[in-house]
Amino acid sequence: MIVTEYELLVCLAAELNMRKSAEKLFLSQPALSQRLQTIESRWDTKIFLRTQKGLLLTPEGEAIVQHAERVIERERQIQERLEAQDGIVRGTLKIACASIVAQMWLPRVLKQFIKAYPDVHISVVTGWSSEIHQALVDGSAHVGIVRGNVAWKSIQKPLFQDKLFLVDKEIMRLDDVLDSERPFVQFQSDSNYYQVIQDYWQRNFGKMPRQAMVMDQIETCRQMAFNGIGFAILPEVTLIGASEDINKIPLIDKSGEILSRDTSLIGYEQSLALPQVKAFLEIVDKYLETHY
Repeated sequence: MIVTEYELLVCLAAELNMRKSAEKLFLSQPALSQRLQTIESRWDTKIFLRTQKGLLLTPEGEAIVQHAERVIERERQIQERLEAQDGIVRGTLKIACASIVAQMWLPRVLKQFIKAYPDVHISVVTGWSSEIHQALVDGSAHVGIVRGNVAWKSIQKPLFQDKLFLVDKEIMRLDDVLDSERPFVQFQSDSNYYQVIQDYWQRNFGKMPRQAMVMDQIETCRQMAFNGIGFAILPEVTLIGASEDINKIPLIDKSGEILSRDTSLIGYEQSLALPQVKAFLEIVDKYLETHY
């Protein structure tokens, strides 16, 4: 692995720690320190200041690191353009994905993709919808997979609808919830998940459950419900492989419809035209045809 000066500076600026940067760059700390000294000598300025807590980026260093980031991004764009011209499916496929989809759905799709296109390197980052949007905007992801209603002005492709279920080991009917002392286990989200649930409860029951426990992640919430700590409202995708002793009650609205949430793929036209991205979309379509 050959690490360019630009990659070295960007890594140091991201970590602000010599040890962590050396590990990520597969260099020894003395080698990293020596290379940094050489770079600073070439620029004739101090890029980083060492402190007891780590590194500090100098004002001059900020300008140099921004230049390095632009050079790396430009090189990436040129490489992708060259790969697109010869039509060969290779390079890197960069996906920014909602955490729940990355845990439960995406691995099954990527398994098929890797089997068909073993020369493509996969990069996946997870996060909330706002973080996925930003990853697309700054070019660190080719495609984004988001949950719920999204405001996206470029290409948006619906993937699947996820039915919502009340999940619990004891409650067997929705009407039993308001008489139960069992806590409602929720998870944090920056999407409209909370609002969807609150609106549903107000329409159908007029008030929210008595007790609530808020988890930081949906997987923690899922495990709480699966182990009988309380009840949760979970999307269908999280119930893959759930044991038979878990009650899964669909949230049926007064209209008779089951409450559900959308999952969509978003991206920019130029990114979706790349061979590796087009190949990924084809695999996604084939998967959806056989599973939904």
